Amino acid sequence: MRYPIFIFLGLLPLLCLGQSLKVSGSVKDAEGKPLPYANVILLQVSDSTQIKGISADDNGRFTLDNIDPNIYYLQAAYFGYKSVLVGLDIRKNIEIGAIVLEPDSNWLEAVEVTGKQPQIERKPDRIIFTVENTVVSEGNAFDILKRSPGVIVSQENMEIRGQQATVYLNNRKVQLSSDEIKDFLRGLSGNMISAIEVIPNPPASYQAEDGPILNIQTTSNVAPGYKGNIRAQAEQSVFPKYSLGTGHYFKSDKFSFFANYTVSPRKEFIDSEIGIRFIDPSNTVFADWNTDNEITTRSWAQQGTVILDFNPSERDLLNLTSNLSVSPNKEIRNQVFTTMRNGMGQIDSTLQNESSLDDDLFNISTDLSYERKLKKEGSFIKLNAHYTYYDFSRQQIGASDYFDSAGQFIRTFGFSTDARQDIGILTGQFDFYTPTKSGNFETGIRGSSIRSNSTIDYFDVNNTQPPFNIALSDVFEYDEEVGAIYASFYQDWGKWSLKAGLRGEQTHVEARSIALDQINTQDYFELFPSFFLSRKLGEENSFTFDYSRSLTRPKYSDLNPFRYFLNENDFDEGNPNLVPNFSHNFNLNFNIKDTYFIDFYYRDNGAYISQLTFQDNQNQTLREIKQNVLESTSYGIDLTLATSITPKWYLYFYNSIFYEDETFLAVESLIDSYKNKVSGYYGSLSNSFTLSKDGSWKADTSFTYLSGFLYGSFQVSDNAILNAGIRKSLWNNRAVLSLTAEDLLRKANPTFVSRYANQDNTFFGRRETQFVRLSFTYNFGNFRLNNNDGEIRKSELQRLDNE
Repeated sequence: MRYPIFIFLGLLPLLCLGQSLKVSGSVKDAEGKPLPYANVILLQVSDSTQIKGISADDNGRFTLDNIDPNIYYLQAAYFGYKSVLVGLDIRKNIEIGAIVLEPDSNWLEAVEVTGKQPQIERKPDRIIFTVENTVVSEGNAFDILKRSPGVIVSQENMEIRGQQATVYLNNRKVQLSSDEIKDFLRGLSGNMISAIEVIPNPPASYQAEDGPILNIQTTSNVAPGYKGNIRAQAEQSVFPKYSLGTGHYFKSDKFSFFANYTVSPRKEFIDSEIGIRFIDPSNTVFADWNTDNEITTRSWAQQGTVILDFNPSERDLLNLTSNLSVSPNKEIRNQVFTTMRNGMGQIDSTLQNESSLDDDLFNISTDLSYERKLKKEGSFIKLNAHYTYYDFSRQQIGASDYFDSAGQFIRTFGFSTDARQDIGILTGQFDFYTPTKSGNFETGIRGSSIRSNSTIDYFDVNNTQPPFNIALSDVFEYDEEVGAIYASFYQDWGKWSLKAGLRGEQTHVEARSIALDQINTQDYFELFPSFFLSRKLGEENSFTFDYSRSLTRPKYSDLNPFRYFLNENDFDEGNPNLVPNFSHNFNLNFNIKDTYFIDFYYRDNGAYISQLTFQDNQNQTLREIKQNVLESTSYGIDLTLATSITPKWYLYFYNSIFYEDETFLAVESLIDSYKNKVSGYYGSLSNSFTLSKDGSWKADTSFTYLSGFLYGSFQVSDNAILNAGIRKSLWNNRAVLSLTAEDLLRKANPTFVSRYANQDNTFFGRRETQFVRLSFTYNFGNFRLNNNDGEIRKSELQRLDNE
């Protein structure tokens, strides 16, 4: 009779093998109070690999199901409490009762020290600016990028060492124009950002045309569960502005989800002053025009982001990332008043102009990636497909009234336009990565296709017939195809490290203007090497030398010959004759104790595509146009200090002494060319403070100064910006309230001056840079999940093992 029992006991594991079991229980503190949203994780005994995980509910209850019979560790963790490991031999459904957690004061102190200030980490090819859970993160993405190391914001354009930066989101390029990038970044909440990567000289894996890169890394759950937040911002400047948003995070065993949505009703005001002194062939000023332009913009921009990750197995990862930008019924109203004086300073006549622009923007981009881990540890392949659809329309109506010196009406001039642009961007990419004995190797191929169609019709130009002016109206078609292949390797030899790469790109461009009956075709293949060499000097010091070659392709909007008028005397236009330019970038960096950083850089910009402004003295007009300059160079030295003065005071001090020049064709001048040059200084000092023992009060101050720089044909005056902010965590970190004040000195707006040969014009724009912003964020769900890199869970397990 014993044998059937033995047989049954021997077959019991096999009988249980196909069962789906569950473990239930609750998590409480030492006083018996439930700990809502605590993390409960099931671990494999052999290597502590996570098998299952879930967050407890509002009452601290949890249930883990679909468990195979085996022996496991069950771990419960909660912010500020000790995690515990419970050994379980699971052969049937188990109700374990309550897991009791004790407060962990040592862990809280460690979190208080390391989680308060922004952190700067220097790597051979990039600077990593960690902002998660700091006062900096309470703004939007644009606010954070303005404070990132080495980033200079000029007229709300982001530049690194004088070059326009390309924005990436989680290593994926954001396919938007420089103007649209601002709305996109303002729609991204700062508390969804973990770090900003500043990459002055990108390696071969990035596109050759990207130039310097700002890569935004978003937060992600490291443990199963759900958390979310709602956010509200109120900003007071000339006009009040508002922003409402919500973010949601969810993670299970195989699936993670992030969604963010923001709506930002804004009313913005710019008061600009333009001065033009028209000069005759005898070099005498015969007219002096002074224009005041008040620009009021109303917009209702909305921004949505969705990131989905799915792990069908331990070796496979699928990712879907989608961004939506919508700006319906954007209204721009210009009120222009111009006083026109003769060479003696006497009023000759005046001009009053009113124009309105009504814009509609719709942009959606979708990224689908598949990553497969290979059998060799650390090796993987990745496939990526991307599509962007962009639809933009603009209607403009303008009218100018002229009056004589006595204020009597002389004449009027009016026009209206109807413009539209559709863009489709499709890319595909394959990457392979594998570690080597003391380094790694990666290679990949990429193809992209851009199709753009733009139309503009001018109606009722000065009330003439036919209904629209054929000479001004146009259809512009732009097609671009790029194929690329790259390879790079990284190797360590003791104290030496080398990263080298080579990228080849084949480009075909066809731009067609129907009205001009002109086709611009470009076909070229170019190689783009990159090189990074590092040497450790002792335990804490190092130097790095890097070089890269890159290009700048003309944007389709720059090639578009359309004219956009402020009024009939002031307009900007595209240039269909632009060609790509190539640059060589050199940098030598010294890292001293990971605290002091010294960079020497030099850049040959080649035939840089610059935005130039020219006055036509004969016809008395001002025209803004893109042009390939004849040559351009930049060089300088950057000095950076990033350190914790005390555990509660973090200081970052960035200094740059630089020189830059551009030599361009002076097309409206008596001279053939003009060399515009400037030497300057840029300094940025920021301090982050923890003001209370429990870390709930934080403060931030920053001051930046720029002595002046080049902007095309202009030399720009100095400007200074002083900002301050304070943040308070409420209700055990369930909510955050922050108050920020920017441009306290009201010196953020510089003056632009272009003065050479027969050119003499200035521009000053007073933007709404001075404001006070109040922000409130309320967290719900398991909001105490830390969004770092998984090290917290790892360190907890190590501490438990040691115990």
